[in-house]
Amino acid sequence: MIHIGSKLPQVGTTIFTVMSAMAERCGAINLAQGFPDFQPPERLLQLVAQHYLQGNNQYAPMAGILPLRERISEKIAALYGAVFSPADEITVTAGGTQALFTAISAFVRPGDEVIIFEPAYDSYRPVIELMGASVAVYELEGPDFRPDWDLFRRLISMRTRMIIINTPHNPTGMVMRQEDMQQLSQILQGTDILVLSDEVYEHLVFDGESHQSVLRFPGLRERSMAVYSFGKTLHSTGWKIGYCVAPAALMLEFRKVHQFNVFAVNTPVQHALADYLADPYTYLGVGLFYSQKRDLFVECLRGSQLKPLLCEGTYFQLCDYSAISTEDDVSFANRMTQEYGVAAIPVSAFYQSKKQQQLIRLCFAKKEETLREAGRRLCALSLR
Repeated sequence: MIHIGSKLPQVGTTIFTVMSAMAERCGAINLAQGFPDFQPPERLLQLVAQHYLQGNNQYAPMAGILPLRERISEKIAALYGAVFSPADEITVTAGGTQALFTAISAFVRPGDEVIIFEPAYDSYRPVIELMGASVAVYELEGPDFRPDWDLFRRLISMRTRMIIINTPHNPTGMVMRQEDMQQLSQILQGTDILVLSDEVYEHLVFDGESHQSVLRFPGLRERSMAVYSFGKTLHSTGWKIGYCVAPAALMLEFRKVHQFNVFAVNTPVQHALADYLADPYTYLGVGLFYSQKRDLFVECLRGSQLKPLLCEGTYFQLCDYSAISTEDDVSFANRMTQEYGVAAIPVSAFYQSKKQQQLIRLCFAKKEETLREAGRRLCALSLR
């Protein structure tokens, strides 16, 4: 036997893969993994087919095709009042996760420390550890999961190299507000600490709130890399295409890693997106679209003993199941999948400590009939 020393000895198969596989085995409705069960916009599909057939099938430029970067630059200026050069401050990536990996790889070194907010998307910690750095955790407290910036400030040390934020926040649905960004900017003033801002759900913000990107705030903009996902915005998660925006000096280092990570991203889809994004109304209505799905799903849960928590953004709904069971959340999610035919993610999976709060995460990026059937099954959940 060859001895292999794992660089990630604590990492196994992700909970998303586990629960999706269980859903398939049990014939359950998969509200676990965050993907829609409906198609991307018809016009976008036609544009992709058009560019395949027109012959746009070879390598794209390393940073992405210029027309798409120009559309992204226009979008940022219109939404966030910030000017970013398509030439050297925007890079098209193979999805949001690749952009996060590249950003951490480019700047985090052995001995550094990176602060993350938990519950957290599961890719942050492994990449930090692969770079030989350590993770400092700020735990958001339910039920609203809002940060206390005075407590957060105490985590910063001489070793802090980067802070990773995520708004709208997966899995809690919390949305950072203007005062949150202003406080973070003030805390970081006069430091060399970088911010990696995971904003893949930027357009999925509800109830009159607006997305507070780091790009809106000069004190954050100068030190930040912001990551986005077309898959989340345009219901096309399988295309794995997103982008990163950063000041030129940061983007220079980002691209050094990107070119040896994936080099270039799907060419015909880039051309299709460049054409599609010429009309801003193609994405400005996404928030209303998903808020209606959230409202429908919550209404479908009304007859159940699940308690939905406040969801201000993303396409995930947290539910408290404490009125139904005293089981830990993994056991409850397994039983819900196997006995009632609806798969969810246990929220403890988003904590390194596996913190138990009797919460599950459900994805409402589904067709109306899917949500109604899931609601019918969840209303049958019995006490245990």
